[in-house]
Amino acid sequence: MAATWIGCASARACELALVLAVDVSGSVDPSEYRLQMEGLGAALGDSAVTEALVVAQAKVMLLQWTGVSRQKVSVPWTHVTDFETADALAARVHDAPREWRSFSTAIGEAVGSALTQFDAVPECKRRVIDVSGDGVSNEGVPPERMKAAALHRGVTINGLAIAASEIELVEYYRDNLIVGPGSFAMEALTFEDYPTRIRQKLLREITKQVASLN
Repeated sequence: MAATWIGCASARACELALVLAVDVSGSVDPSEYRLQMEGLGAALGDSAVTEALVVAQAKVMLLQWTGVSRQKVSVPWTHVTDFETADALAARVHDAPREWRSFSTAIGEAVGSALTQFDAVPECKRRVIDVSGDGVSNEGVPPERMKAAALHRGVTINGLAIAASEIELVEYYRDNLIVGPGSFAMEALTFEDYPTRIRQKLLREITKQVASLN
């Protein structure tokens, strides 16, 4: 039964291209960075998330971002065709070294960089940018100016606001960042809440759920 199911999944086309865009700006201290990477890696390795990725034959990449001109692909596009590939992706994300430590928060620039990454995966039917961060944009192109560009490219932007020091951050994300069919923003009250919330967020965006999880 399992072999038949995996064979059917691997024969399908890519249903989802997903950019995981993680904030590594100066407001994120080393322990908070590790909470993000370890939480994201654990979420990607969760059995329900793994199964959803394989069923979708998803292509996933990790993008670290902070200020203007500081966006870096830490894990390139990975085609999740089976459970072994999913486990390897989770491990790479979990162990990804930090690219920057002391720069501003340029959400619009991160979105712009993420949008260009989809040129490499035109075959995927659905395109999503998963933005997580702990502050409002304070440098570069405002994120609200990137909404039209995302819609033009057929890209949905979802957000996970880590409200440790910005209590109304999720409202800011809803007003200025998210866009596209079924787009949503979720809140993690602290970095310690991030692992649970990112798992919920991944399941929602991979399976294209529309019911509220906020």
